[in-house]
Amino acid sequence: MPRGKRVEKAKPDISIYGKESNPTTWRLARMNLAIRGIEGNLGPIPADTFHNDLHKDLKADFILANPPFNVSDWGGEHLREDVRWGFGVPPVGNANFAWVQHFIHNLAPNGLAGFVLANDSMSTNQSGEGEIRKAMIEADMVDCIIAFSGQLFYGTMIPACLWFISRNKADKRFRDRKGETLFLDVRKLGVLVDRTHRELMDEEVGRIARTYHAWRGEVGADGRPPKYEDVPGFCKSATTSEIAKHGYVLTPGRYVGVEEVEGDGEPFEEKMKRLTAQWEGQFAEGERLEKAIRENLRGLGYGG
Repeated sequence: MPRGKRVEKAKPDISIYGKESNPTTWRLARMNLAIRGIEGNLGPIPADTFHNDLHKDLKADFILANPPFNVSDWGGEHLREDVRWGFGVPPVGNANFAWVQHFIHNLAPNGLAGFVLANDSMSTNQSGEGEIRKAMIEADMVDCIIAFSGQLFYGTMIPACLWFISRNKADKRFRDRKGETLFLDVRKLGVLVDRTHRELMDEEVGRIARTYHAWRGEVGADGRPPKYEDVPGFCKSATTSEIAKHGYVLTPGRYVGVEEVEGDGEPFEEKMKRLTAQWEGQFAEGERLEKAIRENLRGLGYGG
């Protein structure tokens, strides 16, 4: 079921809160909710998330966000002592980890957050960002990381990633995932729909979602959680100690490994012996043919 339809179906049971600094986007969001008959609190005016937080005391069960990538002029120099920076003060020159910590700060005790970030957020060590990421990992906040290829967004060509944050990995809704993080590398998925844009197919999106749900231990239609397995080149469940060995870098490619290529079942040593004998036979046949050609040429009066 599309996300909008799920929200419409569940609207008597949910409360929607949001904020947006761009007046046009803010009005469009309000109109979108009104058309679907969904009540939402987007604040009385457009407002800046960092400097005019209209939902300062909000503790949400779910947060979805697509913040701007690598914003350098977010006014961080005025927020050095902000209460939201529970894992370290984000650099003035990049708002990525200000966004992440803002989301975590606004999560309920069993809350879950999913948001898009630029790929460098998974590995950067500049301006203390690596230490912030390390603190979040050691606090067991990072539930899942998904790496995508570039060309998926119309506003930017750079590759992006999805972060999923869990305030409580022992939440009874799912299996106990304490000390574990799921990595998905889906950079090879998707098809080019034109020269500059790529799209994920429905079955690919379904595969990604099913993998995360299975790893999380969600109960299926049959009343049992589906089985999760690591798939080389695609997904890997890693422990916090494994992540520490990789310097707290969250790039999925470091964990999922290389996709297995199906073999023919022939042992390596036997295959090498067979191929070596085959090559020697081909070399001998080549020498025989060369000798025959030279003899024919001499018979025609050419060659010595």
